[in-house]
Amino acid sequence: MIFGEKLKAERNKKSWSQEELAEKLFVSRQSVSKWENGQNYPSIEIIIKISDLFGVTIDELLRSDEELTKKVIEEGKKLAHPKLKFVFDVFVIAGIVLLVIKLCVLFLNKVMALEITLNGGSFFWNFGSLILMVVGGIGSSILKEKYKQE
Repeated sequence: MIFGEKLKAERNKKSWSQEELAEKLFVSRQSVSKWENGQNYPSIEIIIKISDLFGVTIDELLRSDEELTKKVIEEGKKLAHPKLKFVFDVFVIAGIVLLVIKLCVLFLNKVMALEITLNGGSFFWNFGSLILMVVGGIGSSILKEKYKQE
């Protein structure tokens, strides 16, 4: 039995209309209709709600439909993507912050004749921001290509 048939059978057991099920899932009636007709699939969050509503395991819902199983696996992979992208974005932002600090100190030293020194060594202040931004940019690009292929 494919997902749409399983969903319709479980809905009919509860004597719910598509509209009633849609209200319980906070979706449109058209979405429920498309799921039941195999025209579309719900997100993993909705599948979990359906599982809870009907008292069936997610496994029972997914194993019945290979295409839906592939969709859920794909969604799972995409959930990991934002976490890794965040790490690379932090590298880029840290690099920008270091660069702005260095430029502000250079500007203040030049314009106001101050003698502000930057601790940490000249290599850190000259190349640290560049290294962080390059690593963040390359990492983000590699990650983007990886998830584009999958």
